[in-house]
Amino acid sequence: MSEFRKASTLPVEAPPQVHPLAVVDPQAELGEGVVIGPGCVVGADVKIGSNTWVGPNVVLDGRLTIGSQNRIFPGAALGLEPQDLKYKGASTEVVIGDGNTIRECVTINRATEDGEETRIGNGNLLMAYCHLGHNCLLGNGVVMSNGIQVAGHVVIEDRAVIGGCVGIHQFVHIGALAMVGGMTRVDRDVPPYCLVEGHPGRLRGLNRVGLRRSGLENIRGGELRQLHQIWTLLFRSEHVIAKALEVARDKELMPAAEHLCNFLQASIQKGRRGPTPFMTSNS
Repeated sequence: MSEFRKASTLPVEAPPQVHPLAVVDPQAELGEGVVIGPGCVVGADVKIGSNTWVGPNVVLDGRLTIGSQNRIFPGAALGLEPQDLKYKGASTEVVIGDGNTIRECVTINRATEDGEETRIGNGNLLMAYCHLGHNCLLGNGVVMSNGIQVAGHVVIEDRAVIGGCVGIHQFVHIGALAMVGGMTRVDRDVPPYCLVEGHPGRLRGLNRVGLRRSGLENIRGGELRQLHQIWTLLFRSEHVIAKALEVARDKELMPAAEHLCNFLQASIQKGRRGPTPFMTSNS
């Protein structure tokens, strides 16, 4: 075990290090500096980028592409068949980017239909026992706390933060820099830059801490101030959201406010739930 731990810090130009107790299909593609721990199972259609560390007892199977500089902790199972009764054996895949940390017992399923994929971006942290269902799309810099269960066809945009023990319904879209409180039931779209909490989840306001940390408040031209004004118009005024969006678009919107309006418009047009996902806590 000490040799295995030492191998996990090898430079990129080192050859792959496969523990003798791991089972790696000869057709699997391992980049330079890859470390495969004891008890791992790596299938024939798996590709792993350079300097990725795979801890003990990890299962990597199916059409699975993993980028470079990732860390995958013990017990994770990535690329297996979707838990979807519609799945009939299609050759689908999981694509994972660079610099992700995937903690213990995380499961990420591949997509359901031909030509589809489950995709994870770069620099994400998925804490222990998270599950990403089929056809999910995860952006960059997302933080998912322990025990989050994500159903199929969910989209989570860049730098969203999701608290522990959260259930996320299928087809939900969570916007950039949103924050979802722990133990929230997420059955509706979560607008970008917003804080959602409760059972069921309700909007509580802007994610001010996340926005400040993102540097938005330092952008010239008062982008954070305008975002707050538009949020108030959308969720605190006498207008229904559709009308509030019309009023908001009469202004010259900066990127953050523009993204919020576009997100809401697209969510309403989906037609499954109407404007009710965006109710605030006192609506």
